[in-house]
Amino acid sequence: MIDATADTPDSLAAALGRIPSGLFVLTARSGDAESGMLASWVQQCSFDPPQVSVALNNARAVRDWLTDGAVFVLNVVPEGGKTLIAHFGKGFELGVPAFEGLDVKRERDTPPVLLAAHAYLVCRVVGSIAVGDHTLVIGRVTTGAVLHDGKPTVHVRKNGLKY
Repeated sequence: MIDATADTPDSLAAALGRIPSGLFVLTARSGDAESGMLASWVQQCSFDPPQVSVALNNARAVRDWLTDGAVFVLNVVPEGGKTLIAHFGKGFELGVPAFEGLDVKRERDTPPVLLAAHAYLVCRVVGSIAVGDHTLVIGRVTTGAVLHDGKPTVHVRKNGLKY
């Protein structure tokens, strides 16, 4: 039987919020500047070549760094990764040090890999498209690894119309 309240805005928001996602810290670099942000709308979107999609709020300044050819890293937040969530949850303005106090690995021109992450993927932007209040960025995965045993964080929101 279908719930009679299914057509209410609150019901729609609750139902949309039940779409599970992971939690990730996207790290990016532009010249010598680097930053990181918490991301939840990430999904594998191709096997061959391996690619992921990342939906970024248009208000995020780091979005402007993710032009075609730019490299970014998706750090998979581990189950129980409250320290990473708290650190990156509020976001960072560009120019504010985002990685102070964290163990990171930096190689050449690759954005930081968070050593506390469950796993990471290094990606190169191959395209993007505006989708309402977000931009969908497609990244071709070039390398990655699992850093720790365990599971990734699974995120379910109470309201699918806001963070």
